[in-house]
Amino acid sequence: MTETDLDQAHAAMAAQPANDRLRLQFFERLADSELFLLLSEEADGDSIMPELFNVDGQHYVLVFDTADRLAEFVGNIAPFAATSGRGLCALLEGQGAGLALNPDVAPSSMLIPAEAVDWLAQTLAERPEETSGQISEVHAPQDVPQELLLSLDRKLATAGGLARAAYLVSVVYEDGGRGHMLAFLDAIEEAQPALAAAVSEALTFSGIEAGALDVSFIRAEDPIVLTLSKWGLRFDLPEPARSEAAAPKAPGMDPDSPPKLR
Repeated sequence: MTETDLDQAHAAMAAQPANDRLRLQFFERLADSELFLLLSEEADGDSIMPELFNVDGQHYVLVFDTADRLAEFVGNIAPFAATSGRGLCALLEGQGAGLALNPDVAPSSMLIPAEAVDWLAQTLAERPEETSGQISEVHAPQDVPQELLLSLDRKLATAGGLARAAYLVSVVYEDGGRGHMLAFLDAIEEAQPALAAAVSEALTFSGIEAGALDVSFIRAEDPIVLTLSKWGLRFDLPEPARSEAAAPKAPGMDPDSPPKLR
């Protein structure tokens, strides 16, 4: 059996159950993963009815991080919806249902209670505040926790085509404030809120209790680019995936048209 990212994150969390950082990293992987939700019947357009089962009075939906694992569990052809972990948690928030992840088919098999699903949905729904300030000095980043760098690297690896690159620097503002800033180079305007949210999530799921990271968006022709390239830690975002011929998709696969419960 091929080990998945969720398997690895679950194993790390299980090995150190008191480690809050590893638990946060597991939930970050869960949010970013594509999940396959078992349905009780075929979807009706974008409306779905998940298969539910009960454990000690708690309802759970059955989800798998690969289609093969779902097929192994069912043992036959079964209806399903494919969606991201974040989309599924948003769908289930307040519904009183937890997640039965990879039941009996993977080392990451576990029950995630409804309270944890609601917490994750609420955490992912938080958006960074928009502020403004004039930069007076730019320096190399200093004392940035390794956990945050790794979290940023994971997040930006999923943002292919949304920006060319990003520079992490230490900055001093004209009002005397100091901090760190991540500047995205040539980001698509429509993607800027999503990129800012991704950085906020990276900070949250890195496990750092106190900290802030400012985000800015620059163009290649801006004068500050030379300064950022000199002092900044550069993250190269992946090239956008090549477009493929349109094909029918399982319910939930289109991020612009998420499924609805019924």
